[in-house]
Amino acid sequence: MQSFAQLKRIYDSFHAEAIHLAGTTQQLSQRAATYHHVYEDAGRNHAFPLIAAHGALWARGYFAFGMKLGKLLSYQYCLTPSHRKQKLDALEAFAEAFREVNRRVCVQIYTTYHFTKVHGDHPDAKRLVAPHLLAALRRVHAANRSGEQLTDQAKRDIFETHFLDEQEQVVGPRIDNAVDQFDWPLMKSLALMPAVRFAYFPIGFWLQFWKFDHKEERIARGLKAFDIAADMGWKHTEAALDRYAILPEEFFIDSIGHFSHMKSEILAAA
Repeated sequence: MQSFAQLKRIYDSFHAEAIHLAGTTQQLSQRAATYHHVYEDAGRNHAFPLIAAHGALWARGYFAFGMKLGKLLSYQYCLTPSHRKQKLDALEAFAEAFREVNRRVCVQIYTTYHFTKVHGDHPDAKRLVAPHLLAALRRVHAANRSGEQLTDQAKRDIFETHFLDEQEQVVGPRIDNAVDQFDWPLMKSLALMPAVRFAYFPIGFWLQFWKFDHKEERIARGLKAFDIAADMGWKHTEAALDRYAILPEEFFIDSIGHFSHMKSEILAAA
């Protein structure tokens, strides 16, 4: 049995690999493919990365719209170009902070999934992965090994555990910091009220946020996003990734082969 020092090196190795695969904040296709890989590798029992992939791809259009709106509203400062530039720079920094959150979530998902897949039963695994998250991932791995397809309720329980952990460890602190530093009250208020419409949602439906910086609202909307995915069906939710027109055609032809080739190229370059 590995010592804790050996276990930590293995964890760090997966983490380093995850950083490369998650890419930069702008490499959405690469990150979405990495999210989907975890979903697929888990026998489609780990729904969190699939829904996170939708979040990453949807956000591109939202941020693009936000920047256009920001440029329009910044004309009120046209007589003071330096002030206008300051506001637009602040808006870009705010958007980048949100993109960075998604990148970090991808790193964490990939790392904990692959580490626990191999070493989740090690008595010291709980020193590297929070016990509640470790238990949820062990459930995923056990189902995958036995060829079991978990019920939607079981998937929801695992999703909620992972979602709450991400909100506490990754998302919440960074969003709070980004909001505190964003000095443009009008754009801040608008940015925190997104109407989210993932590609798998039924026609005419969206999730309206009023205070995105409130953790309770993010949790409620996140769980609703899961429930909609379950109601619409997992095949539909997975197939709807093509509606963002970001992932390449080869991903939809052979997602396993696409990720394998992508991973080999990225890690070789690294």
